[in-house]
Amino acid sequence: MALLMFFVVCVVLMAGYPVAFTLAGTALVFSFIGQLTGTFDQSFMFALPNRLFGIMTTEALIAVPLFVFMGVMLERSRVAEKLLDTMALLFGPIRGGLGISVTLVGMLLAASTGIIGATVVTMGLLSLPTMLRRGYDPCIAAGTICASGTLGQIIPPSIVLILLGDVLSSAYIQAQLNMGVFSPDTVSVGDLFAGALIPGFILVGMYTLYLAVTALLKPDTMPAVSTEERNQLDRRALFRQIMVVLIPPVALIVAVLGSIIKGVATPTEAASVGAIGAILLATHQRQFCLDLLKHVMRQTTIITSMVFMIFIGASVFSLVFRGFGGDDTVRELLTNTPGGAFGSMVVVMLIMFSLGFVLDFIEITFVVVPIVGPVLLSMGLDPVWLGIMIAINLQTSFLTPPFGFALFYLRGVAPAEVTTLQIYKGVIPFIIIQLIMLGMLAMWPGLATWLPGVIYGR
Repeated sequence: MALLMFFVVCVVLMAGYPVAFTLAGTALVFSFIGQLTGTFDQSFMFALPNRLFGIMTTEALIAVPLFVFMGVMLERSRVAEKLLDTMALLFGPIRGGLGISVTLVGMLLAASTGIIGATVVTMGLLSLPTMLRRGYDPCIAAGTICASGTLGQIIPPSIVLILLGDVLSSAYIQAQLNMGVFSPDTVSVGDLFAGALIPGFILVGMYTLYLAVTALLKPDTMPAVSTEERNQLDRRALFRQIMVVLIPPVALIVAVLGSIIKGVATPTEAASVGAIGAILLATHQRQFCLDLLKHVMRQTTIITSMVFMIFIGASVFSLVFRGFGGDDTVRELLTNTPGGAFGSMVVVMLIMFSLGFVLDFIEITFVVVPIVGPVLLSMGLDPVWLGIMIAINLQTSFLTPPFGFALFYLRGVAPAEVTTLQIYKGVIPFIIIQLIMLGMLAMWPGLATWLPGVIYGR
């Protein structure tokens, strides 16, 4: 019944029904069927109020609306647009410089918004027409934008890592209790942020290296800024623009992330600083007004409500799933998988990769991770390493044709002359880079665990 319920949820989600109501509704229907057939103990449902109260009182989740507010404010106040213009002027004289600047701006946007759709759509609207106008190959332009947009999965402070940190913390505690450890260790959002830094920067470096090599081998596909345009650049004006446009958002991101990693502030406190900093940046850019604030608050409310409704629906689903003995079924399936912990990890990664075609990261985080997390962590896997592997795996899934979310987002805003096939061809090199990164992380877990160990002594 548990596996059948999971299958029905996936089918209903693919039919286009709202995620939160699909999770809760399917679970309630199955609990009613289970009660009628005598296969479900209805007393499990008595734990639901405590679960919802736990969600309401989890302080780390307060960071979600604050970081969403920060990202939407930076996006709507045209800070991103000015960032891209400045980086293009800075790297323009280099062959392939515009592609590199798009990657770096995508990294900064990822660190400020943490939302794939917002980053890909923003970069698609701002940079794709510019790249095409300057003679860039449509495949390379589309691939660069999609890949840089998905960096929001892994570059802190990422909404993905905040939600994943909360879910993994509960799974880690449960795994230790199952092993008889009654004074369990915990894993924090700060641990995941620190663990994601090195893999995230390696990914950005590999993207940049690929673009530089492509520009060297195929110069016609990534031309530099023309000599006439280059001669029009005033170095003093460019320096002033860098100081005014580039330095403040970078300083804000470093301050927010640094305060979390150094332990000066909790993610919630740092997120509030980021939200206020985004307002100050918009004011500094002379974009702040009451209408902008209303729009940003409305968008923040919509996105936050969606996240927490899914969280509540996922809580109902996981309760009923456990009531049917689903956690025991999953544990038995994974422990009997050939290859032990490695084999189980490969199976889970493949399942999550496939689900990434039809489910968003929020659904996967709230539905799949609570089911498989305790089992994998009981096998001795490090929770920080597991979290970063999941994040990069989903990032790869969102890039992969034909169903990757990032491809759909870009297709929605790309001009008609850019075909879907060109978008698909453009992301293939970046998918290979992502898979290489996953392989490196699997071979050297220290890429994710070393920095948290140095900072927090894990």
